[in-house]
Amino acid sequence: MSLRKVSLVTGEYFHVYNRGNSKQEIFLDDEDRERFVKFLFIHNTDKSVRFRDDIIKPRISAWDFEKGNDIVSIGAWTLMPNHFHLYVSSPRSCLGLEASVNSDSSESNNIGDFMRKVCTSYSMYFNKKYNRTGSLFEAKFKAVHISDEVQAKYLFSYIHLNPIKLIFPNWKDHGIKDKTEALKFLGEYKWSSYLDHKGVKRSENKIIDRKNFVDYFPEVLDFDKEIFDWINLNG
Repeated sequence: MSLRKVSLVTGEYFHVYNRGNSKQEIFLDDEDRERFVKFLFIHNTDKSVRFRDDIIKPRISAWDFEKGNDIVSIGAWTLMPNHFHLYVSSPRSCLGLEASVNSDSSESNNIGDFMRKVCTSYSMYFNKKYNRTGSLFEAKFKAVHISDEVQAKYLFSYIHLNPIKLIFPNWKDHGIKDKTEALKFLGEYKWSSYLDHKGVKRSENKIIDRKNFVDYFPEVLDFDKEIFDWINLNG
């Protein structure tokens, strides 16, 4: 078993992501995206959860499931056709961005446990639905330590602007020619936490934990400004 280069230390913040094996698409329709998003919610627990036994058979909404205590804090997320991005931390000892990554010698397993449950459940769902076998994801999920607020704000913008690639594939290299269309697209894109940070009321609000990330964008207008600034910078 290979050791992870970046230790998932309690109280630190991480950009976590993974993509399909050989860059294959892992979300083929809205049903797939909906299932993964629900997994982000119901598997954020120290309980063992089986979607069929705990959600489908009792005929309850995943969003009404009493899952107990969270094991991670999720500040931002987005789904793309062949990959996903998350901004996460362990919520039990949130020391803040100023804490050194080496300040705690013990490694938190919360993020690893959460990712294992989400990716395993989704792989089983996907393989059964599409009658396939083998690994769905490329490898072990990647984790990048977020060490300061500049990096944190960049990551928030990066995660939420990522879907613009679906309508302007080369926007990062050539800029956005139609910023109004780009922002309209983001406002209609369900598969990220952009709408949650915009204050839109929906079930997916339950995924993110604002209290551990609220210092970055305490008001909706601050979040809007950050998104606009990044679009203007790259436009």
